[in-house]
Amino acid sequence: VMGYGSSKTALNAITLAFARELAPHGMMVNAAAPGYTATDLNAHRGGRTVQQAAEIIVRLATLEPGGPTGGYFDEDGALPW
Repeated sequence: VMGYGSSKTALNAITLAFARELAPHGMMVNAAAPGYTATDLNAHRGGRTVQQAAEIIVRLATLEPGGPTGGYFDEDGALPW
């Protein structure tokens, strides 16, 4: 659990740092929360399909210019850090 928490904190910090650094260049940086996804890694126990998990990633990758940056998102929108 300690490893997960510290790696999650690092991901949050780097997302915010890159978002601030790249915003003046018109680039957006966000983190996606795909949820517990059924994959080989978890013996397909996840409750979401790979296609469902990919939807949030595709949505963030295709944001219009001026969209949100420095956020953490799932399929319902922004999540608190």
